[in-house]
Amino acid sequence: MLVGTLVNTAAVVCGALIGMLLGNILPDHLRDTLMKGLGLCTLYIGITGLSGGENSLITIISIAVGAVIGELCDLDGRLNRFAGMMEQHLRKKNSGGPSLAEGFVTASLLFCVGAMAVVGALNDGLSGNHEMLFAKSVLDFISATVFASTLGIGVMLSAAAVFVYQGGIACLASLVAPALQQNAAVIPEMTVVGSVLIMGLSLNVMGVTKLKMMNYVPAIFLPVLLCRFL
Repeated sequence: MLVGTLVNTAAVVCGALIGMLLGNILPDHLRDTLMKGLGLCTLYIGITGLSGGENSLITIISIAVGAVIGELCDLDGRLNRFAGMMEQHLRKKNSGGPSLAEGFVTASLLFCVGAMAVVGALNDGLSGNHEMLFAKSVLDFISATVFASTLGIGVMLSAAAVFVYQGGIACLASLVAPALQQNAAVIPEMTVVGSVLIMGLSLNVMGVTKLKMMNYVPAIFLPVLLCRFL
């Protein structure tokens, strides 16, 4: 069940180690090119996940209602305020450069907050499908290499956050799997909604949009209810 999470954790560790060895030798234009390439790969992953659903109405309602829930709860704002407070605190403690904790917080947010982490972990726990987490592992490996070249060992330590976060979701999903599998349409519809969010995430990575993707995350779980009525 945790194979995908373990591979993802190892990818972050390995990428961070390579990034620390590279140091600051990666030029800014190369980092920008790499990140936009990651965005294109993420877009491809999102598109390939759209084929499983059969009821587009479930996707539309899930996205709409999930966005309202996310906005009312201000999930994106809460996350940004938390990150901002952490960054201010860390800069005060080490004004000369990024600290170990700053690298840890920055990388943990990057690797854990996003539709791929949630959907991939759900697939891992519900059906034993590790494909999305394997793809995320490649993306995170490259990202960890780029970020660790400037933020240091804190990026490598964020692998612990990846393991706890994704592993926790996978374990919880495995517990509710029997209930979800009674309705065969639930998991494919959840995957489609998650794939739409992944496409939005890819546009952010490429700098095309600035969508508040955290506010859309509740949409992933709404097909569990909607499949009972639609």
